[in-house]
Amino acid sequence: MTVRDLLNQGIVEYVDCNEENNTLIALTERELEIAVLEGKNGTPREKRQHYTHLEIDPFTVLGVIGGIIPFPHHNQAPRNTYTVAMAKQAMGCIAMNEYERMDGLIYTLVYPHKPMVKSRTLDLVNFDKIPGGQNACMAVMSYSGYDIEDAIILNKASIDRGFGRCMVLRKHQTSVRRYANGTMDQTTGPPDPSSFQDGENDKRFQRYKAVDDDGICRVGELLENGSIMVNKQSPTDTTSNLGGAEFGFGTQGQAALARQVQYKHAPLPYKSSAPSYVDKVVITSNENEQFLVKVMVRQVRRPEIGDKFASRHGQKGVCGLIVPEQDLPFNEYGHAPDLIMNPHGFPSRMTVGKLLELLVGKAAVFEGRQGYSTAFGEEFGSADTAEAASEALIRNGLNYTGKDTFYSGTNGEALDGYIFSGPVFYQKLKHMVLDKAHARARGPRAVLTRQPTEGRSRDGGLRLGEMERDCLIAYGASNLIMERLMHSSDAFSANVCMTCGLLQYQNWCQYCRSGEKVADIRLPYACKLLFQELQSMNVLPRLRLKDHT
Repeated sequence: MTVRDLLNQGIVEYVDCNEENNTLIALTERELEIAVLEGKNGTPREKRQHYTHLEIDPFTVLGVIGGIIPFPHHNQAPRNTYTVAMAKQAMGCIAMNEYERMDGLIYTLVYPHKPMVKSRTLDLVNFDKIPGGQNACMAVMSYSGYDIEDAIILNKASIDRGFGRCMVLRKHQTSVRRYANGTMDQTTGPPDPSSFQDGENDKRFQRYKAVDDDGICRVGELLENGSIMVNKQSPTDTTSNLGGAEFGFGTQGQAALARQVQYKHAPLPYKSSAPSYVDKVVITSNENEQFLVKVMVRQVRRPEIGDKFASRHGQKGVCGLIVPEQDLPFNEYGHAPDLIMNPHGFPSRMTVGKLLELLVGKAAVFEGRQGYSTAFGEEFGSADTAEAASEALIRNGLNYTGKDTFYSGTNGEALDGYIFSGPVFYQKLKHMVLDKAHARARGPRAVLTRQPTEGRSRDGGLRLGEMERDCLIAYGASNLIMERLMHSSDAFSANVCMTCGLLQYQNWCQYCRSGEKVADIRLPYACKLLFQELQSMNVLPRLRLKDHT
C-alpha cells in the first residue's frame, strides 16, 4: 500500500491553499474524538463544526530543513527560523558522488556523523546517509573568559582526532579557443630554467613548479599563491587573415600558419592566501567547440580561532579558544568534553529543545540507539520524552538530570557545581576566518579617484567611514583625520593661482597670463576631481588661499 493507492481510494487528498479556506483540518485523532463527543452532546452550533480532513502528521507543517531541528516545539520561534537559515550554510556530505563532481565550490566535512537525535523528517530524506554535522560531547559551563558572547571552547585533542575538519574544493578553469583567422591558443611546458637569472632557484621559475610538459598542472602538486596551473599562450593577432586560407588546414598548412603566429602569455594562476593541492584535472569541451581545462584544487582545514559553529537550535558562535585536553575539566570516566558552551546562552534564548536534545542523546548513547525528536511527536511515539530519557539514564547509573561531576584539569579538584554534559549535534558553518582575514598597508588604487580599492578580493583598504570621521571630529583629532582621509588615501599636489583662485599649471596661470602668484597646495585628489567636474558643468569654483599661521 503506497500513498498513490491511498490517493486513488480517496483516503488521502492533496489540498490546495485555496481549498484550505473551505476546510476544517484536525491535527490529531484526539481532536476528532473530542469533536464527535461535542457533536453528540453540544449545542447546534457545535454540531455544525464538523472536521473535513485529518492532517497526516503535525510535523508536516515544517519543511525539510525545519525537520532537522530536534524538539522544535520546545524552542522560541525565531530560534527555529535562525536554524533553517544556518543549516543551508552548514558543511557536511553534499551528495553521494561529491568527490566526482566538478562544482565551482564545495565545502565538505571529512568525518560527518549521523545525528544521535533525529526526527522522522530526517528518515524520509535519508539525512543519515548525507549528514551535515558532527556529534560533539558538550559541557555547559564557563571556562576561561574566552567563551563570552556565544564563543565556544574547543578541545585540541578532538580537533586532532578530526572534529570539525573540512575540505574546501574550488574549481578553476580556462578555455583553449580557436579563432576566426585559424589561430588557436596553446599550452606549453614550463620555460627553460636557463632563461632566468638564478636558474631553477629563481622565484619566477618556481611559479611553474606544478606544470607538466603539456602545460597543465599535475594532480597532487602543491600550489602556492601565484603558482601557474595552466601555462597557456594566446595569439597576439586573432582577427586578421594570416594566410591560413591558401595554406589550407592540413598538417602542412597548420605548420606554416604556426610559423607566422606570435603568442603572448595568458597563464591561469592560483590566487589565494593559503596553499592548495591539485585534486583533479579534467579536459573537456563545450558546445562552441572550445576546449576547457578544469582544475579542482583542494584545501584541508582544521578548526581555528574565529571559525563559526552552530547547533540545530540557532545557537551560533565562533571558536574563542582551543585548549589542550590535559587542561580541560574531565568527568568521572576521565573524558574531557569536545566543546564547552557558556550557560548564559540559554536563559534569554529559551532553547529548551537543546537541553532536551542533550538529555535524549545521552540516554540514547547508553541505550545503543538513535533518539527521536520529531515536532509534536511525544503523543505519537515519534519523539522521546524527558521522563523516558531520565529513566534510561538512571538504569545506566547516571544522574537523571544529565549532570555529571567534573574535575578541574589544572588541579584535579572536583568542581563545586554539577555540569550538564552530553552529545549535541553541531554544524560547522562555511564562514571561516581564513576566508575573511584581511589587512593592507599599501596596495592598488582606483584609476578615477586614486583612492584605495574596495574589498578583500581586490586587496582593498580598510574604510574609515562617515561615522568614524564624526567620532574623530568630536575628539578634535585633526591630525588623525588629515592622515586617514588625505595622506594615507589620495593626497595630491595642485597649483592654484592666488589671484583668480583657479587650478593652474606649475608656476604659470593660463587665466591671468602670469606666474607670479601661483601657490602649491596639498589636497585630496577626489577634491581636485570634483572641482574639474564642476567646471565641466559650467560651475566655476574658486579657491581663496590664506597663509597658515
